[in-house]
Amino acid sequence: MSRVEDLKDNFERFVVLPWQSNLAPAQRVWMAVYPPEDERNLRLHLADFGNATKKAGYDWALIDVSDEFEKWMAAHEYRDAYFEQPKLMEPELVGFFDQLVENVRAQIQAKSSMKAIIGIIGAAELYGLSEYVKVSALIERVEDLILGRLLVFFPGEVEGNNYRLMGAQDGWNYHAVVIPAEKGQFS
Repeated sequence: MSRVEDLKDNFERFVVLPWQSNLAPAQRVWMAVYPPEDERNLRLHLADFGNATKKAGYDWALIDVSDEFEKWMAAHEYRDAYFEQPKLMEPELVGFFDQLVENVRAQIQAKSSMKAIIGIIGAAELYGLSEYVKVSALIERVEDLILGRLLVFFPGEVEGNNYRLMGAQDGWNYHAVVIPAEKGQFS
């Protein structure tokens, strides 16, 4: 059985558990953690997470941030200069990130309910863009809108509460619920 199948099995066992209603926003975030090399395989099985969610009696929505940077860059008037000298783009990435957050917040507001799980896929595409563009900051800026649960598909590692996207050296400390991709790590 693949790690993605193990992750799906762990999610299926987890999603049917009763939900507490009085949790802080950070505790309503679930992190589906898997090795970065499994990203393509996981994307092939995203519908299975939606099906498991619906089978458990919850609503499912998926937000894909994979191409947000490309859309922003394609529309930017100085894109050609940025391709020639990427360092010129650094100050502008704050604006990109604000736009990304605004877009994700709007989608969450439209889809969130007490019985909804909203998935976010595409975290890997944010890796390495800038010190301003971080998955941790995105989660922190949208978590207040989560009425049900937010499921972040996270290609990386977690040790305790320390998350490292794409196996990066430095990570961040966060108190989400971890759903691992290893068989026997969740019961």
